[in-house]
Amino acid sequence: MTAQSEQGQPHKPHAGESSTMDAVRLRRVNRWLAQGLGGELADLYVDSRETPAAEAYRSRSRQDFLNRLTGDIRRPGFAMVIAETDHLVGCAFGFQVASDGFWWLGFDGALPQSIEQLTESGGVFTITSILVQPHPQDQDVARRLQERLLSGHQAPLGATLVDPDDHPTLASLRSWGWLDVGEVWRPAGPTMFRALVFPLGERTTARLEGLAHDAWTRWPG
Repeated sequence: MTAQSEQGQPHKPHAGESSTMDAVRLRRVNRWLAQGLGGELADLYVDSRETPAAEAYRSRSRQDFLNRLTGDIRRPGFAMVIAETDHLVGCAFGFQVASDGFWWLGFDGALPQSIEQLTESGGVFTITSILVQPHPQDQDVARRLQERLLSGHQAPLGATLVDPDDHPTLASLRSWGWLDVGEVWRPAGPTMFRALVFPLGERTTARLEGLAHDAWTRWPG
């Protein structure tokens, strides 16, 4: 994912690279371990962008990523899940959206009431990055990472912001069940992001039923 997360499209493995990632293990790490993994995570960030689909996002440097990671680690409710084989092959991280709704600042129009209520109750967790080492099965690993991160946090609603030009990430998220809910304008970096949410559990899904129909009407495919 990009904007606030990065994913690559599947590509042919490098020489000597395993043809499968069946042995991938997922593990939650706390903020202190995440800080210690900073260098490895930055390497993963660079590797995850070495695909044609990521060409447009290479202007963001390794140091930019480390700065964003440090900022996220300091936020209340920070959580991270890493994927490992005999080395680090992926990670996903984010934090709980504050009940004051500041994370939604710049949302174009009125924030849907169901999302506003979930935010006020502390029920929204934002995924800010999903990084996966380029591999034919990287999309499956990315999906597993986001599922583990959201289910482990036990928030009823996931949220993320994506650069509207990052079509591979948008397509992946939509195929996993994420819903487009609108545009968010921010003063720094790319000025506009697509906001997507992921309901967890039948009750949350029911609350967002109208949004799901509206999302497919406005932004099909």
